Amino acid sequence: MTAGIDPTTFMLSAAFITAALALLGSASLAALRKISRKPIFDADGREVVMPPPLPFGKVSTGLYHALDLLPVALVFTAISTLVISSLHADASPERELTPADLVLNIGFQISMAAMVLIYMTRRTRAADWLGLRWSAWPSTFLIAPASVLAMWLIFGVLQACGYMQWMESLGGETVQESVKLLQTTNDPMLLGLMSFAAVVVAPFCEELLFRGFLYPVAKKFSGPWLAAFSSAMFFAAAHGNLSALLPLFLFGLLLVWIYEKTGSLWAPIAVHFCFNGATVVVQILARHLNIPLDPTP
Repeated sequence: MTAGIDPTTFMLSAAFITAALALLGSASLAALRKISRKPIFDADGREVVMPPPLPFGKVSTGLYHALDLLPVALVFTAISTLVISSLHADASPERELTPADLVLNIGFQISMAAMVLIYMTRRTRAADWLGLRWSAWPSTFLIAPASVLAMWLIFGVLQACGYMQWMESLGGETVQESVKLLQTTNDPMLLGLMSFAAVVVAPFCEELLFRGFLYPVAKKFSGPWLAAFSSAMFFAAAHGNLSALLPLFLFGLLLVWIYEKTGSLWAPIAVHFCFNGATVVVQILARHLNIPLDPTP
């Protein structure tokens, strides 16, 4: 144990700001370049119309317009405010997670996803927007477990490189609150709610919000690379744990890549479901079989 100030609030606030600046800054620069671009004329005096950029991946951005940056900003503000305020509320060591906290969290996630769904389905059908008519859906039985194994390999490399020891030396929590609850709670209601939130609510609501809406809007106005960075950073910071920031950022990038490769939100949903489900099962089995999983010495 090391004495010092927990840097979690500062670092996660910086992550939220970085994600916002990556999106809004690049979108503003792109808009300014578009406004200041001078027309080009050929030898006959006719204006040369530049071809549109080549499509990148299978996630379409044709549905989105500049006004969509407003709900994106509202989502950024709502989630970042909730996460930072909850970090201050949890600062007391006597503060324990309650069923009411989990119900509130589940309700918040469902409400955010529902608002985005209503907002977008006013202009198109969800099946068209999210690529839900995906004929290659059986491939998720290969994509999902392969992605989970890849992430476990990445986590293993980070652990071998001393990442968790470094996080501990900074004074941050090395175990997410949800994982800690799975490891320690004897309350069946808490365990059931946590498992439901992780395995059912999070894969659907978070993928709809982060990959289904935030990423394509960001892609429309800042390009695929900064959009992937911004949405993945926001996704990682939204989980409210400093030690999980880098692993979840990499996981967010993987989910974006899978969405772009398949063009269907079913694929990242399946990966997220498999990842969270495997985490819940491993934690519960390890607890009942007395297998230590604490990454710190």
